[in-house]
Amino acid sequence: MNVKWPERMRSALGALIGIAFTGGSMHLLLGPNASIPMLVAPMGASAVLLFGVPASPLAQPWSIIGGNLVSATVGVACASVISDPVAAAAMAVALAIAAMFALRCVHPPSGAVALTAVLGGPAIHALGFRFVLEPILIQSAALLGAALVYHAVTGHRYPHAAPRATPAAPQAPVSGNNITRADLEAVLNRRGELLDIDPDDLETLFRDTQLQAYTRTFSELACRDVMSTPVVSIMPDTTLRAAADLLQRHSIKALPVIDKRQRVVGIVTRADLASKGKTADLRLMDTIAARLFKRDATRARLVSTVMTTHVRTVATSTPIVELVPLFADDDHHHIPVIDTHDRLVGIITQSDLIAGLYRQTQMQAEVQQRPAA
Repeated sequence: MNVKWPERMRSALGALIGIAFTGGSMHLLLGPNASIPMLVAPMGASAVLLFGVPASPLAQPWSIIGGNLVSATVGVACASVISDPVAAAAMAVALAIAAMFALRCVHPPSGAVALTAVLGGPAIHALGFRFVLEPILIQSAALLGAALVYHAVTGHRYPHAAPRATPAAPQAPVSGNNITRADLEAVLNRRGELLDIDPDDLETLFRDTQLQAYTRTFSELACRDVMSTPVVSIMPDTTLRAAADLLQRHSIKALPVIDKRQRVVGIVTRADLASKGKTADLRLMDTIAARLFKRDATRARLVSTVMTTHVRTVATSTPIVELVPLFADDDHHHIPVIDTHDRLVGIITQSDLIAGLYRQTQMQAEVQQRPAA
């Protein structure tokens, strides 16, 4: 299983705390001299599910509470009615499974609960139906409570509930093969068997796989293939008026700011200039400032005073798929492209990215339509 070591250790520590809390709760409630077992073996199996695979439908709260209570009840009843222990055990497990399916609370360790009710020995038999409440209900509730608190403290989602789709979403394609949520549910219903995965998780898995395939498809298209070049750039000592004139003359929205070695030290956008006054007024402002304050005022109207200095850059070899989250999630609009010597060689805008993705899509469609040799 591809489970990272921190997750493995988190699961093991959770099981340790859960079982210790369950046994300690029984000790406090019933005292050290109680004839009721402080822990029954099925709780160990339940701990594996609750802490090891909490996303499983078999590990959800109703599964453990409902499954254990139903199985305990069935087990005690079979032990009371059927004298032969083997026959009673077989009937208890069979009826417990049927009841759990009917009540939608299938929990594998509950089968061991039914067996314990039948084969647990004189101490268990003496409890009768009290076995359902003490120890099964108490221990199940204690273990579940420990799991709820532990997962919340460690930042893990439990109970597991994947986001539900909106009413219109089930017909949306799940993958590139036009698989819809309705198709997925139809196939699951047709199989007629219980799969240990939630349909919402399965749908999410399809979508993540589609994104991975999409990323792989476009991995060969690099920034050098879509960037705009040559780049209109400026120096830090460029005046705001000159920068505004360049933006207007070239009909662009951003200007990379470079030093003498052609390395990016900042970027200036139309919004940066607008924050200092309308671009149409820059000429008048410079004239007034130059006459009143001379050189100091001129320096105050330089690009270096308004440029953004923390600039995200990418290399020419960077796959363009890595730019998608930058534009979509990080609110970037212009990303300078640099070479192996950190010198500015191009710039990529949202339009460049879309055009590159479209071009690659068209090329792939043409390849797929070519007849086989």
